[in-house]
Amino acid sequence: MVERIVLTRSDEATSALFGSFDSNVRMIEKAFDVRISNRNDNADIGDAIVVYGEAANADKAVRALEYLKLMVGNGETLSEQSVEYVIGLVRDGLDERPESFSGDVICITNKGKPIKAKTIGQKKYITAIKENTVVLGLGPAGTGKTFLAVAMAVEALRDKAVNRIILTRPAVEAGERLGFLPGDLQSKIDPYLRPLYDALFEMLGAENFQRYLERGIIEIAPLAYMRGRTLDDSFIILDEAQNTTPEQMKMFLTRLGYNSKAVVTGDLSQTDLPRGVGSGLSIAAKILKGIEGIGIFEFSERDVVRHHLVRKIISAYEGYERERAEKRATYRDRKDKRD
Repeated sequence: MVERIVLTRSDEATSALFGSFDSNVRMIEKAFDVRISNRNDNADIGDAIVVYGEAANADKAVRALEYLKLMVGNGETLSEQSVEYVIGLVRDGLDERPESFSGDVICITNKGKPIKAKTIGQKKYITAIKENTVVLGLGPAGTGKTFLAVAMAVEALRDKAVNRIILTRPAVEAGERLGFLPGDLQSKIDPYLRPLYDALFEMLGAENFQRYLERGIIEIAPLAYMRGRTLDDSFIILDEAQNTTPEQMKMFLTRLGYNSKAVVTGDLSQTDLPRGVGSGLSIAAKILKGIEGIGIFEFSERDVVRHHLVRKIISAYEGYERERAEKRATYRDRKDKRD
């Protein structure tokens, strides 16, 4: 059993690290099997947070506390989500060079809430969007691919960097087709575009959104509506791009006009295309790699910012798919040897 010390500058910093009802340190104690207490016996050096436990575990807990201390020093409010994220970084050994992943405010929502990155992956994704004309954002559900792209688009519109926002998705979903849905064409299309509406409502408010929509400043349409167009002075987002065919992806990417930016998002593990049809997103990620002005960024389950169980669900499914792939490979090897 060893004792490790983490110094803080003030009672306020210590309180922020401990969290409401000591919730933050309780999470760290549980994660690394340590005991954490507060000791203020030297006013000259500030507060001391003391970690007790086995050496390896105590060192990990200290690294997590130091990372969180950096965030508090940058004025960030610690949440259960951010504490869990830091714990995950330490467990995976990815905290050697701690950096604040929040960064600058991307956008202010209609209710005054600042939108910031919540993981290092999100911060890098935002940087990629700023530095490239076309960005492909790949990764599992819940990583903020679409939400952050919409936030960047709204901010570009507010700054008059673009004149309009265009959001599109392929109208392909799990087993359903437009013809089976009730209503006119707009009624059939709306369910596919609902996640885009939700993000814009949060950024702009329903009234502003409706006004922009009526004036053509915001356009939301199925991917098929993009054919034959040239999109100048626009911020264009193609969502759920794993459900595009290679031909559709090529069509979309060649719509790009002057002073425009395109963000393509998708999760290659959730493709709903018919069996035997390749994903346009997968092919684009391979053939566009290395082209100047095109950024390809891949999130991991570590960047999931929904409920902590979502990350565990994604990890479980990835493990299941790996196990299936290994079994198939073993079966093929045995079959080849028999043949």
